Amino acid sequence: MLAELVDAVVGIDTHRDTHQVEIALPNGAPIAFTTITNDTTGYAELLAWIVDHAPGPRLAVSIEGTRSYGVGLARAAAAAGLIVLECEQPHRKARHGKGKSDPIDAHLAVLAALRLDADRLPTPRADGDREALRILLGARQELTTASTAQTNRLRALLLGGDDTDRHLARGTLTDTRLTSLARRRPLRDATREQAIRHAEIRRLALALRDAAQALKANRAQLQTIVNDLTPGLTDRRGIGPVSAAQAIVSFSHPGRCRNDAAFAALAGASPLQASSGRTVRHRLNRGGDRALNRALHTIALTRMRSCPITQAYVARRTAEGKNPREIRRCLKRYIARQLHRTLTTAMTPAAEATG
Repeated sequence: MLAELVDAVVGIDTHRDTHQVEIALPNGAPIAFTTITNDTTGYAELLAWIVDHAPGPRLAVSIEGTRSYGVGLARAAAAAGLIVLECEQPHRKARHGKGKSDPIDAHLAVLAALRLDADRLPTPRADGDREALRILLGARQELTTASTAQTNRLRALLLGGDDTDRHLARGTLTDTRLTSLARRRPLRDATREQAIRHAEIRRLALALRDAAQALKANRAQLQTIVNDLTPGLTDRRGIGPVSAAQAIVSFSHPGRCRNDAAFAALAGASPLQASSGRTVRHRLNRGGDRALNRALHTIALTRMRSCPITQAYVARRTAEGKNPREIRRCLKRYIARQLHRTLTTAMTPAAEATG
């Protein structure tokens, strides 16, 4: 256990402006408390405070919210050579009988760290190229959502126009058609309604064209970073730059998931028992990282359409009595195993070199 390997644990409850800090012995007994500001000055004060109060050099820092309010502190502590652990928010059962306050949450962060297996420490997710991929994926999701809404609105406006507009609304809104809509001039004798409709159609056509270009550039950036981190990953059938980037973001770094089963559980692709009596079966896992699950789903569907080996597997499992949903679940579990092994092999040397 971690409690057997450290001289003290620092538990930190993070907030927007200030952080509540507790340092405690390996048996959980508090040594001291303090509050710091959420800025560089506060981080320096905390590191000096830890040196003054720590009973020994072996320290671990358990931080709640390492990717939100605690991200700056986590980076500062890691740069100082401290063991930084990612602490989840306390569950209701952990709070039962204790109440809710910042000092209580800091103490619960200490207790959560002391219960950890030293071989399975939840270290914060990696920065650098992995963080760049996360930012690009977030931007892509925003662009996609906005483009879908704008496409629906543009089609609705076209359906309210003449026969030419209604024909355009039924077809694919290609770049050529969007350019044509953006360049179309209004009628000279147009009514106010027609003028406003024309202006809005032009605005939406320009926005969709710009969004398509932004998505294309986004995809190229994702491809470049994926190739640098895991060369050859997108050469595998069904794995494009977007799915590969999501897999890397969720994988984060070697050691976050101890094995491929843990990675499959993170993706919500691990089988869950649903047996009863003489029926022995598994059901879908509705939990986990749903973005990663969507990436696995996309890869599985692509392989089912274009991979002869996957198609033969689907035929064999269908003959055994599996329904399409169960077959997809099995495929996603296999893809999770393959991705975990590939990412571990590709990213472990880089992690060791920087360590």
